[in-house]
Amino acid sequence: MTSSPQPVALITAGAAGIGAVLAHAFIESGYAVHVCDRDAKALEAFLAATPGASGSLADVADPVAVAAMFEDLERAHGRLDVLVNNAGIAGPTARIEDTTVEDWDHTIAVDLNSVFYVTRHAVPLLRNAGGGSIVNMSSNAGFFGFPYRLPYTASKWALIGITKTLAMELGPAQIRVNALCPGSVNGDRIDGVIQRDAQQQGVEVETIRKLYARQSSLRTFVDPEDIAAMAVFLASAAGAKISGQAIAIDGHTESLSNTSD
Repeated sequence: MTSSPQPVALITAGAAGIGAVLAHAFIESGYAVHVCDRDAKALEAFLAATPGASGSLADVADPVAVAAMFEDLERAHGRLDVLVNNAGIAGPTARIEDTTVEDWDHTIAVDLNSVFYVTRHAVPLLRNAGGGSIVNMSSNAGFFGFPYRLPYTASKWALIGITKTLAMELGPAQIRVNALCPGSVNGDRIDGVIQRDAQQQGVEVETIRKLYARQSSLRTFVDPEDIAAMAVFLASAAGAKISGQAIAIDGHTESLSNTSD
């Protein structure tokens, strides 16, 4: 086991999308970064393009894979200072009676159970480092009801409860725990959600896209860089007294009604 001279950040689902933006932001801030991803091609491409980063092929919904990932992390760096629980999926867009048990279980496994699996391994390393920062990726769906998105919304509300509970539990060890609650984030995921939402309601995709934009007072979607900047801030000395918070990055969401009625 080696001990990195740099602070170390672990980013789940870090090889592409928001996770890759997070990883690069931490690297630019002086961190050594370890990412995990279940997409082997994405992980290979990320590591090839990011000298000095390390990574693990792991599905964080699998506790055995999570344990193996932490073995990789300890071999590569020997410490941990920041954990970003970024992994998540959109889940189904459907009425409750049309949501299958399999869809429910899969969404909860990826969006919620994974946070437990990863964090329980991370905390001893953070304690050994003398403290650190945990950032959980919730959503503005953690503040509202969200029609047709029940499994996703349930998981994001639960993440805020986990965040506040762990902030209390881990505060004496100088481990700060916060949740980020983005609005609609520009990228492939929201494009897919909008397409499924439009299909569910039988309306044009552009109608739903405009509806989502109108949910925010700023009438805008969020960029991944906005999320990364806040995560880095929370891990920095400037964020040293911030814990137990659910921080919206959403242009101020007025409502999450996603119906065109």
